[in-house]
Amino acid sequence: MNTYDLTPLFRHSIGFDHLEDIFDSMVRLNSYSENYPPYNIKSNGKNQYSIELAVAGFDEKDLSIDLDNGQLTVVGNKENTNGNFMHQGIATRSFKRTFQLAEYVEVIGAGLINGLLTIALEKKLPEELRPKKIEISTGSNLKKFTDKISKVIEGEKA
Repeated sequence: MNTYDLTPLFRHSIGFDHLEDIFDSMVRLNSYSENYPPYNIKSNGKNQYSIELAVAGFDEKDLSIDLDNGQLTVVGNKENTNGNFMHQGIATRSFKRTFQLAEYVEVIGAGLINGLLTIALEKKLPEELRPKKIEISTGSNLKKFTDKISKVIEGEKA
């Protein structure tokens, strides 16, 4: 198994300790997964994504999608139809495909059209994590700012 040294990343960042766990899980998932079914991951804008899986021959009753602790799992179980095939080129074997979702990425929905399963995702940041402007205090506002900082330093609620 490959090992990665993330020490240079941690020297310049704070609070990203969980990244090592994410990298490890991705390497583990990659080493066990097959290439079936083929899939695409698309970015549909700044915070919208979709996963497309080619699942020709599967109906919605043959597919299940589960989300557990940030891990999206798509499972396909096709009942064996023992037909008289002279050639069977369309693979309908069972599969399990797993995707690790980033924090705050939510599944919006899924649809099956023409053998393509599409799962819509959206990254929804909480208000407190969205970018904001920080006001620089001057003049009369500076007194309010220094009072607020004094309370924080002393352990009182600002």
